[in-house]
Amino acid sequence: MEDELKQLIIDALDLEDISVADIDSHDALFNDGLGLDSIDALELGLAIRKKYNVKIDADKEDVVKIFSSVSALAVYIESARS
Repeated sequence: MEDELKQLIIDALDLEDISVADIDSHDALFNDGLGLDSIDALELGLAIRKKYNVKIDADKEDVVKIFSSVSALAVYIESARS
């Protein structure tokens, strides 16, 4: 699931010169980590909704935690799908 999510991030955000192996599952997606911003979060949220039929509500109190890393995203998606 995590490698699948990494590829989704690369594809959805058109990240050039980055491969699945370059993204650590536990590194931050925003700021010092992968360096994503709020627009990237919106695009990623849409891509996740399309691929996994899981909606991540931006008003959710734990949205920052959900988007904190690939690992956290994978856990959230798997729990939301079951």
